[in-house]
Amino acid sequence: MKLISELPRAFNHLKYNCNFQQKAFPKGSAFLLEAGLVFVLLLRPHYMIMKRFLTAVLLIGFLGACRNSSDSSANNADSTAANPAFDIPVLNYTIVNATAHDKDSYTEGFLVHDGQLYESSGAPEGLDNTRSVFGIVDPASGRIAVKAELDRKKYFGEGITILNNKIYQLTWKNEDKLLKKGFVYDLKTFKKIAEFDFPSNEGWGMTTDGQNLILSDGTSNLTYLDPVTFKTIRIVGVTDNNGPVSNINELEYINGKILANIYGTAYIIRIDANSGKVLGRADFTDLVRQVKTQNPGVDVMNGIAYDSVKNKIFVTGKLWPNIYEIRFNN
Repeated sequence: MKLISELPRAFNHLKYNCNFQQKAFPKGSAFLLEAGLVFVLLLRPHYMIMKRFLTAVLLIGFLGACRNSSDSSANNADSTAANPAFDIPVLNYTIVNATAHDKDSYTEGFLVHDGQLYESSGAPEGLDNTRSVFGIVDPASGRIAVKAELDRKKYFGEGITILNNKIYQLTWKNEDKLLKKGFVYDLKTFKKIAEFDFPSNEGWGMTTDGQNLILSDGTSNLTYLDPVTFKTIRIVGVTDNNGPVSNINELEYINGKILANIYGTAYIIRIDANSGKVLGRADFTDLVRQVKTQNPGVDVMNGIAYDSVKNKIFVTGKLWPNIYEIRFNN
């Protein structure tokens, strides 16, 4: 049941968007949400009862959490100012340009290699116009020139990266139907040359530091894999001043730092690749609001690509009509 599998992700998204802190998130609401998730699992065979109960629990928890967060900001302004440990440095940015993007692409992976933009996409159930593919993006139309496609009945395409003349691709895992697997393709011919398993429960985003594959899985962990043996080199936990940061999604390695989308939010964070410490956060709320207002059918922001030769960064979203070149000012 997709509803059940999305519960942990929804709970983490709720806490992060309400500026979750131990001081800000009400204990009663947190307990209610967590207890509710357990109760829902027990009610799983009784779908309609479960659905009504879950709706009530999430609504009460959301209102209590966000209200308390607002009250905390207003009532504890002096405390926050006196305790900057809870502050996350703001990444200021400028939107430089906008170009076309494939509106049928449910963006999962995004990167630039040798001056060409590569993109991978997934195919959610119910969105028949989407495909689990990857390929090279035409700069004029934004359409993906497909180089490889997965059977959507078996696999859900996720992140990609390029290393040592190979393209690596992850797939997601759904407990009902889909399989979790990694694939390797020859960069010149795009023929599949290998498959691999990886230790994470799910495959989300992927990038490389030039030596290792770096994977996200929707938790707060980044897993470094050997690109030949696929053995785990190390696991780095991503944390900010409030604790672990979950829902790490699409990744882009840039000069010892990793830019990452936070799933379901308008945030991109900058992570120290060695320590996992969040060094800054960019808020794209205005851009996301504008895109969704003009294009009601789009999904969340996802996709970060870096052109190391031209020193340009590009961002987009699932089913978005545009790719945006941005420049960070700090």
